[in-house]
Amino acid sequence: MGGFFAVASKEDCVFDLFFGTDYHSHLGTRRGGMTVFGDKGFNRAIHNIENSPFRTKFEKDVHTMEGYYGVGCISDYEPQPLIVRSHHGTYAISTIGKINNTDQIVASLLEKGHIHFLEMSGGDINATELVASLINQKSNLVEGIQYAQEIIDGSMTMLIMTEIGIYAARDRLGRTPLVIGKKEGAFCASFECFAYLNLGYTDYKELGPGEIVVMNREEVITLVKPGTEMKICTFLWAYYGYPSSSYEGVAVEQMRYNCGKALAVRDQGVEADIVAGVPDSGTPHAIGYSNESGIPFSRPFIKYTPTWPRSFTPTMQSKRSMIAKMKLIPVHQLIKDRKLLLIDDSIVRGTQLGETTEFLYQSGAKEVHIRPGCPPIMYGCKYLNFSRSTSEMELISRKMIHKIEGQDEVKEEVIKEYTNPSTERYKKMNEEIRKKLNFTSLQYLRLEDLISSVGIKPCNLCTYCWDGKE
Repeated sequence: MGGFFAVASKEDCVFDLFFGTDYHSHLGTRRGGMTVFGDKGFNRAIHNIENSPFRTKFEKDVHTMEGYYGVGCISDYEPQPLIVRSHHGTYAISTIGKINNTDQIVASLLEKGHIHFLEMSGGDINATELVASLINQKSNLVEGIQYAQEIIDGSMTMLIMTEIGIYAARDRLGRTPLVIGKKEGAFCASFECFAYLNLGYTDYKELGPGEIVVMNREEVITLVKPGTEMKICTFLWAYYGYPSSSYEGVAVEQMRYNCGKALAVRDQGVEADIVAGVPDSGTPHAIGYSNESGIPFSRPFIKYTPTWPRSFTPTMQSKRSMIAKMKLIPVHQLIKDRKLLLIDDSIVRGTQLGETTEFLYQSGAKEVHIRPGCPPIMYGCKYLNFSRSTSEMELISRKMIHKIEGQDEVKEEVIKEYTNPSTERYKKMNEEIRKKLNFTSLQYLRLEDLISSVGIKPCNLCTYCWDGKE
């Protein structure tokens, strides 16, 4: 995943750019970058942020960079923003999205003429560079942006900074958000709407699906009007969005309260002494559950944030599990001899939640009931770089399905049956996951309750990772 932020200001933009980009640190852990344009031309800095936060790596750059236009990003994959020189002139580009047909696009571009791509470590092609190459196939930037979004199988939202302004283009189906903020003498464009609030900006405009605008120091001009079809990712509310975020007018924190309430409404008869959230992502769900059920909310373990402030953990699964365990400190007086009902935002591989459950038993818990804040994840995302899973078989749900079916290949119509909570196959999968991870009981949030918790039209939501529907 990743996030980005851009500023067009009558004064120096670097302060706003630095903090606006830093507010996206929950969306990625590998690379950070800032590019500015001013009287001295383009200036860029890119750093590895795997071992330290964005802010610490870019503090020195803030004092040496200056400009009235700027683009910054946090990336979990490729280094960016990139500075590109083409027949459009020189521009900086940053992207958020996923390209499934990279090989086909590269082959097509190489066949057309003299072009080359720089490989990143590991042999992958930088997706942002590939997007720039597609844009450069057309005679102007707007046509190039639209062409890239049409050709790409997946999704693509982007910021392009030129000498005359910053182009902001939301994915043609709006799978990721893009909002414009305004204050006296400046505009900004941001993935997260909360990122500009403490910088003095107010909400100006939320781009619609496929909408393209250009912002300069004086105004924001719409170049392509939004389309009518939208498929924004529901997992943004369920997991990736920061609690203070809001998408399509729906607050993330409120949506998660709603999910917790929905879990409690269906969860009649469970006996628990306290309700707790896996810190910090499950906390709002637990509050919603507690308020609805009347079971007291408590914090039987605390995340140690002074040295582990960010949401993400290392990319290697072995290290992720170790670090996740090190983050959590038990409060034994709130655990010993208690029946705990624990809510997490989701179960992906199940490794961390299984270890957390074992950690609670070792700390004296009598029972641990698990209530995930979304349905079982059945499919790897085709549209956004959300999961680091190299295969859908890393998903705990898929592992259990293959165990139950006893086959290497399970037909799609059978997998679809496992997505329906009313089927015997779903109930069997649920029980196998419960036993595998040693939960006292397990009950997922239903998809219809998740959609209802968001509160916008179901046809405008992408739920592919849960039901496989495109």
